[in-house]
This record gives sequence, structure tokens and C-alpha cells, in this order.
Amino acid sequence: MKIIRLNEIDSTHSYLKEYIKENSYTTPTCVVTSFQTNGIGSRGNSWTGVKGNLFFSFVFNKNELPLDLPMQSYSIYFSYILKQVLEKFGSKVWIKWPNDFYIEDKKIGGTITTLSNELVYCGIGINLISVSSEYGNLDIALDVDNTLELYFDKLKKQLSWKQIFSEFKIEFQKSRKFKVTIDNQKKSLENAILNSDGSINIDNKKVFSLR
Repeated sequence: MKIIRLNEIDSTHSYLKEYIKENSYTTPTCVVTSFQTNGIGSRGNSWTGVKGNLFFSFVFNKNELPLDLPMQSYSIYFSYILKQVLEKFGSKVWIKWPNDFYIEDKKIGGTITTLSNELVYCGIGINLISVSSEYGNLDIALDVDNTLELYFDKLKKQLSWKQIFSEFKIEFQKSRKFKVTIDNQKKSLENAILNSDGSINIDNKKVFSLR
């Protein structure tokens, strides 16, 4: 994994896409910073946080990912594997459907994934320090370089979607007391049915990861 470290950037996701456009894709690449000024969030929102938090984006060729991984569940997959790494350091982080990082009942970060030709771009933002009373932050001190090394080593092992989903579907029960925005409306996850491809059935409608 090639890692590009930046002190500050508008968006690691946008920077990485432009970098690959100019240099072409030869190997998995990651851009990481502790401060971004115009990060890309869900539904067109931004995720900027404050200086000292963790923002990184990476790109893989989709052929380098598990064969059984549904394209629409890339974000769940990437989020849950990072959650597993953070757990090893003692964090109580969990993943709210589809791909938000939570500590107890507060969001501390999220994931967005986009596909361009054969390339999968994933951007992750996590609050390492307090941002506001509305959001939480990670419950452990984090060595960013060590964490990223362990994370990408785990991704290279290409753990099957079946294996990741078997754990995620248990954790999904925690999501039931929360709501999710679908078609600009807040929907309760209390009675949602989680499908094996990572989608949910809610109000007689099948909904995939929103980003």
C-alpha cells in the first residue's frame, strides 16, 4: 500500500481521485491527513471535523477484493474491518447500518465508497478528539500509522464477505433503536430486515447502503 501523508487538504477523496487520474493506477494507494476542510459526507453533506482527527481515502482495483463481496456493500465491508482493528486496541466502537462508526449512541465517523471504472475509492473519517456535543469521538488513543498498517494488511487478506457479514448481522441489532435517512425521510430501523447482501427491507422497500 502506497501511503501519501498530507498536513491539510480539502478532501482526501477528491485528492486521491485526481492523483490517480494524473498518475494512473498501479498499486493500492492511500491519502491520509489530520485535517480536511471540505470532506465528502453522505447525501452531499461535508465531513470536515477539526484538526487532529483522522481522515483517509484509499483505492483498490475491484479485482483485489473478495469475489463474494457485493459491490453495494463495499462500505459496510471496509467499515467493519476497521472496526475489528480498533477493537484490538480496546475500543468499543460499533457499526450502525450501513457504515457509520458509533461509540455508544453517538456517531464518531463514517465511510463513503465510490466506483470509477474498475477502481473502488473509499473515504473514512473518524473523530479522534471532540468536535461538538452532537458527535462523539474514539474512546482510545490511536497510533494512526500502526492502525493503518494493520488495517491494510487485513484488507490484503481478502476476508470473505460471508465471514464479515456473519459478525455484522449480529451487531445490526444495535442499529434497531436508530433511524436512517431514506429518500430524505427519517425511517426507524426497529423492524428492518437485514439481507445477506447487506441491504435492508424497510417499509416494503429494499434499500442498499446509502453511500
